Amino acid sequence: MGAGKTCIGRELANRLGLPFVDADIEIEAAAGCSIDDIFKLYGEAEFRAGERRVIARLLNGPVHILATGGGAFLDEKTREHIREKGISIWLRASLDLLVSRVSRRNNRPLLKGGDQREILERLIEERYPIYEQADIVVDSDREPPEITADRVLRELQKFTTSEGAEANGP
Repeated sequence: MGAGKTCIGRELANRLGLPFVDADIEIEAAAGCSIDDIFKLYGEAEFRAGERRVIARLLNGPVHILATGGGAFLDEKTREHIREKGISIWLRASLDLLVSRVSRRNNRPLLKGGDQREILERLIEERYPIYEQADIVVDSDREPPEITADRVLRELQKFTTSEGAEANGP
């Protein structure tokens, strides 16, 4: 939450001439209600199950830039599917940056009912070790999205070049 997945994802899609897809929007469309309502009506476990199904469907479609929710990569099956079908990129952000960004909106179910900073700190402790499994890690900072997108593209180029070299052998 707040790392810049949607903003940077749109910028990358634009530069690469690919469609941009936000998994959260697709989940809401599939469920016929908001993510907040899904959490309230069915709970987080049911939301995660639906998220897993929607992301799997999206990954089986045409090539695109996909922004997933912060919890999606925690699911082992989703991580495995992403690994098989795509390239994962973690936009790593500091606690202070995340707090400043998420405080601008109040539509984040996991941040309701508590101190946002404390909740984000706990989520960082839980999630960052799993996020480190991403194919590419790029720091998201307080700079224009174009700068972060430049870094992502450089890392993506390195990754795809090294993957091709590995596939072709020494």
